[in-house]
Amino acid sequence: MAFIIKQKVLFKHCDPAGIVFYPRYFEMINDVVEMFFSDVLQRPFEELLKNGGLPTAEISTRFHSPSRHGDCLQILLEPTHLGHSSMGVVVIAMCNSEERFTSSLTLVNVDSGGKSCKWDDAIREKITSMLSPDMEKVK
Repeated sequence: MAFIIKQKVLFKHCDPAGIVFYPRYFEMINDVVEMFFSDVLQRPFEELLKNGGLPTAEISTRFHSPSRHGDCLQILLEPTHLGHSSMGVVVIAMCNSEERFTSSLTLVNVDSGGKSCKWDDAIREKITSMLSPDMEKVK
């Protein structure tokens, strides 16, 4: 089961040629992760960050095709695996039927001292319910 948001490519995302400047994609990736935690896991970052954090331990991104000012992207996030304190996700941006980027991330749940810590039971249960056997192939 995937979580999907819509993101219109705005002027602020683009370089002078009107093409998305690639670091802005990483902001969009973080935005969809933050919305996923708030909307799906009912753990908004403002709550999560009071006692810890969720740093990205690894990220790999492939840029398939440029996005331009005014494009409407659908950005999909789907969990791929769940560890003791980590979670893998894939994030895919599409415009119409064209893939714009694909990113694989490993997020780590950490305590206020920055040490990895296990997911609480409520989050673990929600993430586990979203895992698809086919997503293990994406890792």
